[in-house]
Amino acid sequence: MPSHLNSGEVRHITVDEESVGQRLDNFLIRILKGVPKSHIYRIIRSGEVRRNKGRVGADDRVAMGDVLRIPPIRLSERVEEKAANPAPPREFPIVFEDDAFLAIDKPAGVAVHGGSGVSFGVIEQMRQARPDARLLELVHRLDRETSGLLLIAKKKSALKALQDQFRERETGKTYLTLVKGAWPARLKVLDQPLHKYLLPDGERRVKVTTADNPDGMRSISLVKVARRLGTMPGLNTHAPDGFTLLEVTIKTGRTHQIRVHLASAGYPIAGDDKYGDFELNRELGKAGLKRMFLHAWRLKLSHPVTKLPLELQVELPAELLQWASRE
Repeated sequence: MPSHLNSGEVRHITVDEESVGQRLDNFLIRILKGVPKSHIYRIIRSGEVRRNKGRVGADDRVAMGDVLRIPPIRLSERVEEKAANPAPPREFPIVFEDDAFLAIDKPAGVAVHGGSGVSFGVIEQMRQARPDARLLELVHRLDRETSGLLLIAKKKSALKALQDQFRERETGKTYLTLVKGAWPARLKVLDQPLHKYLLPDGERRVKVTTADNPDGMRSISLVKVARRLGTMPGLNTHAPDGFTLLEVTIKTGRTHQIRVHLASAGYPIAGDDKYGDFELNRELGKAGLKRMFLHAWRLKLSHPVTKLPLELQVELPAELLQWASRE
């Protein structure tokens, strides 16, 4: 069992230069390997993790010299057993790879990392598949139900450079999504703040809020109509105006941003089990759409080492392409 698990003592960790700018939750997930993500978020929310003796949020960025207080961590035998049984090794389709980072085509239904009831995700499986890799760290996240481009850093310098680009909105992230209804071509910009909250069972949700809400995070989505699809047999009752295939470029990377923005506008994503049209989803499932139609399609960025412009793209998987190509 890793030595840091079931530690009965308070520990203090000083943030080093290579970790500057990381979100607190990502920093702790990396430092406390084997500790479930849900446990890490719990000790942050409860205030047991302190930064320079003050409270700190999961999405706050750590700075050089910050002193983090880590409370005693006691885990059940089941969690200890899980930590002792690593994820099965798995490689994913490679879209791009060099010495600095790699981009994979993540399939739908696979979490990017373990936690919240998921034993392991992409990053744990890739670490097992590449035991000689000095470092493999997620640059950003995708929802479990979303497919497409996911970046993984192979060097800390590349991780910081790429995350800086995402934070400074210097990347162009475009998704393909199928929504219920005929999206109005004039509606091109969704600039609405989003607010995260918890359901009674502890599950996270997001909603559009007002500009004067201090907890609202500014969120911007740019929408372009890619293709209009008419009504589909058996779905006329639930989608009388047919469907629209959209290209959505996000200028901010908020949790569930595209899903909430589109649903709030009255055009929910086909197959979205959190914010979608549940009656329509049931009929779509019977017709063969077994997942949410949201795909991380294209990513424009600067290479973290050479600084040259780079454009990555991965086409729709077969189970979505057959829907997008319908007349």
